[in-house]
Amino acid sequence: QVQLVERGGGSVQAGGSLRLSCTASGLTFADYAVGWFRQAPGKEREGVSCIHWSGSDTNYADSVKGRFTISRDVAKNTLYLQMNSLKPDDTAMYYCATSTLWRPNWCLPGDFKYWGQGTQVTVSS
Repeated sequence: QVQLVERGGGSVQAGGSLRLSCTASGLTFADYAVGWFRQAPGKEREGVSCIHWSGSDTNYADSVKGRFTISRDVAKNTLYLQMNSLKPDDTAMYYCATSTLWRPNWCLPGDFKYWGQGTQVTVSS
């Protein structure tokens, strides 16, 4: 049974930082593209950042480039998202997910099969 568990969400002031983690069981991240997505109330789920199964390629939404960094620890089967210079617009539920597809420039929710339950990030001004 595949399970993805996100941790690390919370409430911070604008300009602050958070690091999200996503730990998997039932699958190996090294075999999948893995991504972070977010969904704010009343908005569609959007791709934030994804990393190729080889770990050699990543992509980022324009809105987070230069502020967020995706990484993974294969030994721990854990995905991370370091979020710096947070803005109120970053407030959302953040999810991790896995895919057998890779798009160099896009992180599309429809490509991803297994999802975690999400962790809430709230950024106040």
